[in-house]
Amino acid sequence: MIEKIDHIGIAVKNLDEAIKVWEGLGLKVEEIEEVPREKIRAAIIHVGESRIELLEPTSEESAIAKFIAKRGEGIHHIALGVENIEEHIKDLKEKGYRLIYEEPKEGAEGARITFVHPKSTRGILLELCERKR
Repeated sequence: MIEKIDHIGIAVKNLDEAIKVWEGLGLKVEEIEEVPREKIRAAIIHVGESRIELLEPTSEESAIAKFIAKRGEGIHHIALGVENIEEHIKDLKEKGYRLIYEEPKEGAEGARITFVHPKSTRGILLELCERKR
């Protein structure tokens, strides 16, 4: 079951500068986390039941660095909160959706994640995100 929009991921060149912008809007960064596997630093902003994740690359090899080089800063992905990510992965594969990870990976804040390739969703990178309860 898809539960909600979990978060919106925003690619930024400089996390400190981006935090100033968002905090200037009246939002508060609650934590900053490095996710070595994804080669990013993420600033987490809670907005009601959802989040905004500001994503800064820590390597030119990261997907975020490549995204910024190609498209500039901005919305990188939309994440949907799900129950039982394995079931969603199986269902999407059976329906012919292209997945970036066919097995869940660990993302920010300990979530289990996968991504649906933008070619399967008319240009939107979609993340599925299962959080511990």
